[in-house]
Amino acid sequence: MSAVKLHRAAERRRRGLFLAEGANAVISALESDLGGDAGEPVCTEIFYTATAAARPVNHDVLARAHAHGVPVRPVSERAAARLSETVTPPGIVAVCRLLDVGLDAALGASTPGLVAVSVGVADPGNAGTIIRIADAMGVRAVVLAGDTVDPHNGKCVRSSAGSVFHVPITRRRDTAGVLAELRARGVRILATAADGEVDVDAADELLSGPTAWLFGNEAHGLGAEDAASADHRVRIPIGGRAESLNLATAAAICLHASARAQRRAGTRG
Repeated sequence: MSAVKLHRAAERRRRGLFLAEGANAVISALESDLGGDAGEPVCTEIFYTATAAARPVNHDVLARAHAHGVPVRPVSERAAARLSETVTPPGIVAVCRLLDVGLDAALGASTPGLVAVSVGVADPGNAGTIIRIADAMGVRAVVLAGDTVDPHNGKCVRSSAGSVFHVPITRRRDTAGVLAELRARGVRILATAADGEVDVDAADELLSGPTAWLFGNEAHGLGAEDAASADHRVRIPIGGRAESLNLATAAAICLHASARAQRRAGTRG
């Protein structure tokens, strides 16, 4: 089965396709308006087992696939296991068009209200979680900058809980170029830092306008050059004895603070 080869990044790039497994991911793929050419569905075909088809949740999935004109193909349990990267395969897998787009397409025509920029994120689980948080907070786009993980990696897709199909994602190696383009659109650049000059709890004035948050690598945080390039460095107060917060937790706090400040100011967009 040629779809099995999509577990490899090189094959995903070559064919412009990736795999999404599980009912929630497949439904999100079917309903997504991201990726692909105009008028083309993100989801190109679905594989399912007889066991999966017998589950009520998958009745809806297969019905939606038929309604969207997406081919559905029964496969054996053995074939489904090969298509899956989980210990207990869900028995339903979609083949989808790659989702990442250029920065201009991700940001849209107007000034983006809120953007998440992850620099050098290496772990696909963390990347997927940040995409999920960004989706929940109403972020306009997620930028994976620098030497970063592939957002179409199976673990990233699963960790996003379907959000890779909801929020525009772009990848750029040139972090400085990304920040320059954001500034040209009138977006303020903020970075998290333990020694930041402003507390996130007192930053509503900064956060109420168009904002892009920079989040660094899981192990080393933001590099000195990237941190220095931000317009402001913002600290998250820690009242207990924990030395620091992990990447996803810090991203959730910062993006929620921005979303709240923008709602209060009426500047969401």
